[in-house]
Amino acid sequence: MIKTYLDYYRQWLDSDYLTKEDHQELLNIKDDEKEIESRFYTQLSFGTAGMRGVRGIGRNRINIYTIRKATQGLANYILKETGKKGAEKGVAIAYDCRIGSTEYALNSALVLAANGIKAYLFTSLRSTPELSFATRELKAQAGIMVTASHNPEEYNGYKVYWEDGAQIVEPQASGIVNSVNSVDIFKDIKLMTESEAVKKGLLVYIDKKIDDRFIEEVKKQAIIKNIPGKDKFKIVYSPLHGTGRVAVQRVLKEMGFDSLYTVPEQEMPNGLFPTCPYANPEDKSVFKLSTELADKIGATICLANDPDADRTGIAIKDNNNQWYYPNGNQLGILLMNYILQMKENIPENAAVISTIVSTPMLDVIAKDKNVKLFRTLTGFKYIGEKIRQFENKKLDGTFIFGFEESIGYLVGTHVRDKDAIVSSLLISEMAAYYDSIGSSLYKELIKLYEKYGWFCEETIAITKTDKTGLEEISEIMNKLRSKEHKNLCGEKVKIYKDYEKQIETDLITGKNSKLDLPKSNVIQFILEDGTYITVRPSGTEPKIKYYIGISDSSLEKAEKKLADTKKQFLEYIEQL
Repeated sequence: MIKTYLDYYRQWLDSDYLTKEDHQELLNIKDDEKEIESRFYTQLSFGTAGMRGVRGIGRNRINIYTIRKATQGLANYILKETGKKGAEKGVAIAYDCRIGSTEYALNSALVLAANGIKAYLFTSLRSTPELSFATRELKAQAGIMVTASHNPEEYNGYKVYWEDGAQIVEPQASGIVNSVNSVDIFKDIKLMTESEAVKKGLLVYIDKKIDDRFIEEVKKQAIIKNIPGKDKFKIVYSPLHGTGRVAVQRVLKEMGFDSLYTVPEQEMPNGLFPTCPYANPEDKSVFKLSTELADKIGATICLANDPDADRTGIAIKDNNNQWYYPNGNQLGILLMNYILQMKENIPENAAVISTIVSTPMLDVIAKDKNVKLFRTLTGFKYIGEKIRQFENKKLDGTFIFGFEESIGYLVGTHVRDKDAIVSSLLISEMAAYYDSIGSSLYKELIKLYEKYGWFCEETIAITKTDKTGLEEISEIMNKLRSKEHKNLCGEKVKIYKDYEKQIETDLITGKNSKLDLPKSNVIQFILEDGTYITVRPSGTEPKIKYYIGISDSSLEKAEKKLADTKKQFLEYIEQL
């Protein structure tokens, strides 16, 4: 018999497993059928990157019960695949500033302990990159990061890492997903008290040594240490109420950036994000307090991290002394160019790793700099996987730099995820260096466009909520796949790629070839004029994303072409 959302609601309501407070929360919605449907119509998906959702009681929400289920599934997988060895190696656990994060992290540790698996738990909030580092440093079998990254305050989430410090990929990904899905949320959970776990040595609190080692490795990534005037170069920084504050302040101060000003209103952790409800440094509105402070003190750059400190965005002054907000692609090409230009002893097989939705300008720069460029699916876990393939000699390459267009960057291999701590250091160094030679980040960006061509990109994210929203997203993808696309936005379609079917079609020759990337629900069009249009449902939010990348002979032409292409493509989607 197929259960309805009301059946699941009653099952949870009747369960003795819930606390009195959680039981009352469900009673409070008994007359709100729409809310009941939203919480119970489906099970919160544990995908290949973990899970993320709105906090609340219900099977389609983040709560201690769905967290325990996920951890029990992870524990079952570790014991099945690695046995006693994996249990002894243990799991590192960190959490960010979000509401519920401390409780979720502790519950994860206690489920692992009850399964005989050692849990290493930070005693206070830490960043996502430090969790990746700790997993490697402790030689743990896996890692758990409790975070919802840059999502609004009502969200939280849970990401799983494997022993190399990267988010899980195949074969672990599908194995853990299947293991989690087979767990009964009320009957199969093992749980131990905190005192018993500590007494048995199954819960170990991580001390300051990991912090010191992490900072030590981050500092090693600096390229130019003796920059004239670095101590007087003013930088405004905001952790956006998140976890980046301690590590970023420490690393910049220890590297000689003495004129660092942190936005006081956004300095301390706060899961309600009172000054920026959408704490995403891709959104220029979060820089309002930063730029006001910068204007007051005379700074020309502002840095901001997202709540779990794996992303970094910036605001810089342009040639007219106005604030300019580089997007993730622009910051990425600035960093890539700086590293390749300034770093000594770059190996012959140097490699940059990015994604299929990042700017085509990368290919042009990589060719000019004579470095290999590898493109992966969206998700930094695939960049981490490529680094591992380099180290295992499955691919010829030495990792130099990795980035996603969504302001995620990595320098060094001490971490296997995007790292706002190391990128904040390198961005600060880069800005101070250019300032010392009479230039600026904005001037250097324009130089790159003048040399390589005027590339413009935009990501359009459309939010679709609840069951009907997910159905709409699925319908858009199905309709795109069912149509024959010969022309798009006034141009002929040259290449059509369907990453779910793993097929690339050359519409000029009619030839099909297999895509050498894992299956993913992504469609990409490459037009005859070199325009890239990619369509992809978000893996972490109820959104569908459209990525548009174009190039032209001047900034004015490029901006107009981007605006026209965006308008025509959105109209095309509406007509589907």
